[in-house]
Amino acid sequence: MSKLDNHPTVRAQRARVQVKPEPLTAQQLRLLCLEAGADDMGFVAIDRAEMDLDRESILRVFPATRTVVCILCKMNIEPVRSPARNVANLEFHQSGDRVNEVAHQIVAQLQSRGIRALNPPMAFPMEMEGFPGKVWSVSLKPLAVAAGLGQMGIHRNLIHPKFGNFVLLGSILLDWSASAQDEGRPIDYNPCLDCKLCVAACPVGAISPQGDFNFSSCYTHNYREFMGGFTDWVETVADSGSAAEYRKRVGIGETVSMWQSLAFGANYKAAYCMSVCPAGEDVIGPFLDDRASFVKEIVRPLQQQSENVYVLPNSDAEAYVARRFPHKRARRVGPVSQAATIQGFIQTLRHGFQPGKSKGLEAVYHFRFSGDESAECTVTIGQQKIEVQKGLVGKAQLIVSADSKAWLRFLRKEIGVPRMLITGALRLKGDPRLLVAFGKCFP
Repeated sequence: MSKLDNHPTVRAQRARVQVKPEPLTAQQLRLLCLEAGADDMGFVAIDRAEMDLDRESILRVFPATRTVVCILCKMNIEPVRSPARNVANLEFHQSGDRVNEVAHQIVAQLQSRGIRALNPPMAFPMEMEGFPGKVWSVSLKPLAVAAGLGQMGIHRNLIHPKFGNFVLLGSILLDWSASAQDEGRPIDYNPCLDCKLCVAACPVGAISPQGDFNFSSCYTHNYREFMGGFTDWVETVADSGSAAEYRKRVGIGETVSMWQSLAFGANYKAAYCMSVCPAGEDVIGPFLDDRASFVKEIVRPLQQQSENVYVLPNSDAEAYVARRFPHKRARRVGPVSQAATIQGFIQTLRHGFQPGKSKGLEAVYHFRFSGDESAECTVTIGQQKIEVQKGLVGKAQLIVSADSKAWLRFLRKEIGVPRMLITGALRLKGDPRLLVAFGKCFP
């Protein structure tokens, strides 16, 4: 201990005059964020109900968290609207870098005031042990809504009252609390105009006119060069017996695009729903002045774009492209989200569900998994919607009992249903045709 007492750093610290920092007010925090470059901000306490989904993961990242700040940075509108993906993606990457830099500066300023804080990345989650489940720490869009920065449009983008949906979000976790009256609260109206232009522009039909959202269709195409799409591409390379066979499966432009994503940054294949959205005080003017011209200049070029549209075989998206955009090239690809655990399978059922393929199906399924991973759930499909519940609820038309390891192999197409039935890894009670119908809902 005497050695520690005599250490120069220890002596310097003990000789320093300790000045207790002044308490940080909510107004000072807001000003600090704006001066760092944020265009708007809000914050919520970690114990708010809106944080229930993320509280565990946030506290795992930073156990001292008492408040979560959401910052918002504007994007330049015209680059996002460009049919040229290099222009649009450059704007996304530059704006994303700006959000991270602003958050970094805020954390540095808080640290200088003696307040512990950190900023998770605004995008590109890296906690991949749980993929395809939750691999991020903070769900930014729900956080922004709770903090009073806007509401979700039917295209599932946050719409800020002033800046519209041309924004990117970031977060800061900090060991600081404010009074409840200083916290953000959701705004009392939705800036979404319900104009349905996002429905008209989406190349895969992921947004229905009624507001339903097909996650699988959007994820398969727009995020082709991200996580799951990259995995499918790697497996395509591995399955190709020669360069010639690979070239039959993947066009040279797709290969080069994948390389550019690796070298520069992942490319979004379409952000058309965001591009055409006219909501927000700073955005709505041209739409109100001349709606026909707005559609002609902003929406039509995206609809008429000749491009690859990535779809799962026999999916709703594949049928939609053929019907709505026959000039676009529907490119069949493998699944971009394969469950690695039974819990992952259950959690992602809603995401992979294809409403169009479920037409006419009305059934309740009980799933019982045993072996390495035990779980039970109830899946109800009816009126082209799906409901997933924990446990066995109600009366099922088909009971599916399966060994968990075998079921995961089945999902990866490593084993078929007949073999599972013969070996006892799968047992069915009820009409087996319902299992076939179930499978068609998840191509």
